[in-house]
Amino acid sequence: MSSTESPDARAVPVVPPGRPSWVSRGEEVRTVTLPGVTMSVRSRKPAQEGLPPALYVHGLGGSSQNWSALMDRLAGHVDGEALDLPGFGDSPPPDDRDFSITGCARVVIRYLDARGRGPVHLFGNSMGGAVATRVAAVRPDLVRTLTLISPALPELRPQRTAVPTGLLAVPGIVSLFARATKDWTPERRTREVLALCYGDPGRVAPEEFERAVAEFERRLELPYFWDVMARAARGIVDSYTLGGQHSLWRQAEKVLAPTLLVYGKRDQLVSFRMAHRASKTFRDSRLLTLLESGHVAMMEDPDAVARAFRDLLTDTAATAERSATPRG
Repeated sequence: MSSTESPDARAVPVVPPGRPSWVSRGEEVRTVTLPGVTMSVRSRKPAQEGLPPALYVHGLGGSSQNWSALMDRLAGHVDGEALDLPGFGDSPPPDDRDFSITGCARVVIRYLDARGRGPVHLFGNSMGGAVATRVAAVRPDLVRTLTLISPALPELRPQRTAVPTGLLAVPGIVSLFARATKDWTPERRTREVLALCYGDPGRVAPEEFERAVAEFERRLELPYFWDVMARAARGIVDSYTLGGQHSLWRQAEKVLAPTLLVYGKRDQLVSFRMAHRASKTFRDSRLLTLLESGHVAMMEDPDAVARAFRDLLTDTAATAERSATPRG
């Protein structure tokens, strides 16, 4: 999957496939066009010039908005960009309709190659964590550090609360679910998602809930919304079945970048027991456990995640300085 092409990433005014998504104060959104794919990219101006680049990759059903709080808190340390993966957020589906973990990783690699931003501090949540793991394994030259928040790495026995999400990969289930819930209001849909993703949905502020409802309304207007969800869920399930060198756990063993692992004790989608296996598998890793968080710690407790990443930055810089100091 190593990328040898150098496509021209052309930045043009954002043209979303429907109503545009929310843009927080201080953020900018633009469209980047690569061969066969068009992506919306969210960014926040760094506090100063010359900061190292960072790239944030969201999870299934998410978007670049999921990273706004963390990007804000890290603007003084990295020059951050967050992608809307093809088919999510303001990005239309890719021409090849490839929503596999490998397909998404190829898109991330092509984007980084085209922009010349590597190596970056790479962040990934859930499905985005699996994508980021694959990128870090096959293109170590593109990744300075790796931060994985509840990464969707293969579980032989997923917890019961994650089963309904996995069932989205079964042909016909998504259309059946869409028909069965056609009378649900956007408010109800939003509450269901927050109850699944947050350790404590009560921590969501009223204005944040209203924005989430508006985003759900916007997504439901997209003609490809349910199809993308089904194909992407199938891509996650398929990645769990891969063996040999393509296994995500085997690739995690190959990651050279210093890695920050973040797991929420209340996660209903990625079992907390996977934290122990991940910390043993990634060779240079540290683990942050958040007792009150669920599946999206960067949204639930962005201050804690930001502190842990800043510590990673400091320690990585100190290690690099010691390695560069001549002895004798």
